[in-house]
Amino acid sequence: MKLTELPPELIEEILVFCDPVDVAQAAQTCTALRAIVYFAEDSKLWRELYLAQPFDDPRKCISQDGRPRTEPVPWKNDLQRIIRARTVVNAEDSAKVLREGELETVLETFLMLICNVPPWTPSGDLSMNLGWSTVMLERKFLDWVEGLDKRTFAEKQLASRIHSYYGLTRHDLALESRAESRSYVYSLEQYKPETEYGPFLEGETVDWEHIRMIHHVMSMHLVELEDDDENFRFAIFPMSMPFIQPVLSPDVNLNEENDWAAVAGPWSVTFCFIDHRDLLRYNETGDTSIFEDPAFREEFRSLQAKLIVTHTEHDPEHPDRPKIYFFGEMEEPSNSTMSGHVKMTKDNQIRWHFVSGDQVTGVWRLVSEGIQVGGIRSSYGVLGTWSTVFHDDDDPVGPFWLRKQHDKSPTLPVT
Repeated sequence: MKLTELPPELIEEILVFCDPVDVAQAAQTCTALRAIVYFAEDSKLWRELYLAQPFDDPRKCISQDGRPRTEPVPWKNDLQRIIRARTVVNAEDSAKVLREGELETVLETFLMLICNVPPWTPSGDLSMNLGWSTVMLERKFLDWVEGLDKRTFAEKQLASRIHSYYGLTRHDLALESRAESRSYVYSLEQYKPETEYGPFLEGETVDWEHIRMIHHVMSMHLVELEDDDENFRFAIFPMSMPFIQPVLSPDVNLNEENDWAAVAGPWSVTFCFIDHRDLLRYNETGDTSIFEDPAFREEFRSLQAKLIVTHTEHDPEHPDRPKIYFFGEMEEPSNSTMSGHVKMTKDNQIRWHFVSGDQVTGVWRLVSEGIQVGGIRSSYGVLGTWSTVFHDDDDPVGPFWLRKQHDKSPTLPVT
């Protein structure tokens, strides 16, 4: 008996056990198989084929701002996009496989998976989308993309966003890469009214290239890796892919929560700064070699703070995500306090703004602007920049990382 003589339902059951690439090739062998694969009256085959892959069920996923999917899942279209992205990433030479203008679509496909995952709970597992994406991106694809001579603005932003979620790549270990990130973060040109003195583009959308540089600077103090480490594959640490998953309990309805961002509670406030003389010398000369000098020092300090929500304010652009105002006090030995707010941006990211200073003298000195990286309430935390409230031309600047002290955090499964 020929395969095509079997009932269509049975043929579909057989095809579900095949890789999607093999299914597409089978459809090219005859009209009967092509009709079953591409012209069926329903999407049953493509739905089951999608769910047979190591991906999360899209119907159980939420967006990064905590919203469940409301539209039907385009099973065939989404799976074809994902498999095409897999083909590009797995290629020995991605440049030979990419079609003209396709890079942006490939990057958007990874973000589609990364930004739509099930919420993490203490009894749950790591998102399969995040696990699969991590494995795919281990293959140096991000380093290759960021090394291209010609990239569009959109491609740069998309790659930087994925990189910020992913964590450290092999190129990040190189001394010249570390110097590049520091030169970006400590460039006073990045701190101006047009960007609201934070990692933003004009119009209050996130500048993901700036976030990526901040991530790299902070990560260098958390992960001890040598630039010639040939065995490096992937570093699991709090600013890497497993930690961007939204953290939500099943009984939480964000649309009814005033503190939808989980602001209240204990936080760790970590920040970096360099000698003010080095900061001015670099900005006057533009000489990045200062960051590769063995004598160069960058301070990395952490303080503990307890935040409370003082009140909320209706946000007409995001009616079910009110603006959250908070106040906090640093634990000893610091005498500083924090006062600020959390709100949604125009591009549906969670923005933090706060001013901090010494409560003994009553002087407010520093203002911080940041973005929650990953899904809502994720244990990754907030990355951003600090500067003075005066914003004078020669005032100090630097990066910060704000992370809530969760009892438990997602981890990659042991294999």
